[in-house]
Amino acid sequence: MSKPTDSEVVVVTGASAGVGRATARAFADRGAKVGLLARGEDGLEGAREEVEAAGGEAVVVPTDVADPDAIETAAETVEDAFGSIDVWVNNAMVSVFSPAAEMTADDYRRVTEVTYLGYVYGTQAALERMRPRDEGTIVQVGSALAYRGIPLQSAYCGAKHAIQGFTESVRTELIHDDCDVQLSMVQMPAMNTPQFEWTKSRMPKQPQPVPPIYQPEVAARAILWAVDHGKDELWVGRSTVKAILGNRIIPRRLDNYLARGGYDSQLTDEPVDPNREHNLHEPVAGDFGAHGPFDSQARDRSYQLQASMHRRPLAVLAGLATVILSVLLGWQATSADDG
Repeated sequence: MSKPTDSEVVVVTGASAGVGRATARAFADRGAKVGLLARGEDGLEGAREEVEAAGGEAVVVPTDVADPDAIETAAETVEDAFGSIDVWVNNAMVSVFSPAAEMTADDYRRVTEVTYLGYVYGTQAALERMRPRDEGTIVQVGSALAYRGIPLQSAYCGAKHAIQGFTESVRTELIHDDCDVQLSMVQMPAMNTPQFEWTKSRMPKQPQPVPPIYQPEVAARAILWAVDHGKDELWVGRSTVKAILGNRIIPRRLDNYLARGGYDSQLTDEPVDPNREHNLHEPVAGDFGAHGPFDSQARDRSYQLQASMHRRPLAVLAGLATVILSVLLGWQATSADDG
């Protein structure tokens, strides 16, 4: 993960906090030049300091990804600062915790504009620059919820499903055009990010990620690996694998399972602060960093991800183990016959 890439130019949307913040820092660890896009200027400045402390370079571009003109301006700013963009990571998101019956048209519109159309506009801006060079990588930070919807997050689940369909469609066009731009989607599990402190909610209790919870650095490692290995899609975490495969095999049973437990699993025992701020339309002031409030519950590694990243060596080891076991069993059988 630390190969020398001091000429690598990377754009990360939603870079002020959470997965975007951890991803920007991970690219900086290997010397990349990073364009940091988000709305919250306090968080962007914190991200810039971390990137530079890690040995990378950074340019801060306050951007609302729901505005396609702002995305285009941001791309131009990054290229003016660092040159051609090699990697574009679409990650910015907003959500609303609410039953669908209580959602407003504005809620749905805003979540869709940021969490889905923000990816579309980012992809278009990246492709406009990468296609003429016939190289580059675009990463869509997805979710198990791109395949499996859950209660209380209908707008977010809808946006993630839309990203999945959009990405598959564009990938087929790139293949048709014999274009070597890589388009990847990394499907994430529940992450310990600050979004649960500022996401708009109509629920009586504070929201939380559905356990098992992973640290954002796990997501960052997966994103870098997908970039380095040209992976079309990467599933992160055993819970993601279970959700995606389960939805293929027993979707109606999952409907009933989530109907019974999907509310409580997303809520803590703490009542919601009546003065709670949310970031649906405007960023919440302050620098929240990469981690949310669930450090004590969050895992800093995924053995499933490690296995996916080292599939070939593991297959070789499994083959060797099979050979050794066969030899031992054969030796035991021969000894028994001699006896």
